[in-house]
Amino acid sequence: MAELRFGEPRQSRLLVGLGLVLVGLIALAIALGETGLSGHQYATAFTDPGSPAGEILWQIRAPRAAAAAVVGAALGLAGAVMQGLLRNPLADPAVLGVSASAGLGAAVVIALGLAGIAGAVEAAALAGALIAGVIVVLLALRLREPETLILFGVALSAMGGALTALVFNLSPSPIATSEVLSWLLGSVANRGWNDIGAALAPCAVGAALCAYAAGGLRMLTLGEETAALSGLPMARLRAAAVAGAALLTGAAVAMAGVIGFVGLAAPHLTRGAVSDDPARTLAPSALAGAMLLVAADLAARIIPSDEELKLGVVTALFGAPLFAVVAWRAARSWRR
Repeated sequence: MAELRFGEPRQSRLLVGLGLVLVGLIALAIALGETGLSGHQYATAFTDPGSPAGEILWQIRAPRAAAAAVVGAALGLAGAVMQGLLRNPLADPAVLGVSASAGLGAAVVIALGLAGIAGAVEAAALAGALIAGVIVVLLALRLREPETLILFGVALSAMGGALTALVFNLSPSPIATSEVLSWLLGSVANRGWNDIGAALAPCAVGAALCAYAAGGLRMLTLGEETAALSGLPMARLRAAAVAGAALLTGAAVAMAGVIGFVGLAAPHLTRGAVSDDPARTLAPSALAGAMLLVAADLAARIIPSDEELKLGVVTALFGAPLFAVVAWRAARSWRR
């Protein structure tokens, strides 16, 4: 854990600043929504949480905002780990096929008509992510070249996508097909405190594994040969990084479906502030990911439309231009 250097003043200021912005966004997400409330209703919600206004704030909006923050933090941290491990600025939590495998697990359960069982979809998504994670961890223990690991991940992702398309093709009813598609587009609507509690355990384990691998990520910036001669257990650290990212991604997909761009963009928003140190990028990326997804979910709720926009659609609509700006700024700095 010391490798993250939380005590450095610059790092501390960055984390405090991001944390304050995140708290402000969560407060906005709780205060604003499709249903407008008067000042008296807001006051009633604080004095009487069991009132109708209190139910809206504390049982609908608050857990939804918290779920968006947890999912965003998991994706942001997983993206930072993947970019550090693979030394590729285009890597994200989906690059190793974990997201596609999690989506496949959920799609199979929904198509079989088992979605009515409490927790069945989430458990299937997490199981799919863990299966993919185990495969990739075994590969990471044997392969040193990041390019080879990426190729295997792309193959695993393509297989997961193809099998999900097969589920669509063989779906027994249009209703099941619609449910699968709706889930894959991503949403934190109707998530409660129990859903968040169920996701915290795999997220905590995943975050701990990522923190353990932080020193290895920093050493990899010096090259494979230098890392091999450093005395660090690099094979074990690679496996920990992959396992941590897989757990985080699986928990995020299990709670909210497949959501893109957050894991890709969050590390780029913070990397410049920590001098491109992959170990010190981890915590800020988690906070940035939480900020991005809370803001995206708030936008999905308040943008006027006949039907609420899906979270994955909003992150793509706003994330693509944002990432293009980040990429342009990075390209300008590289040319200097």
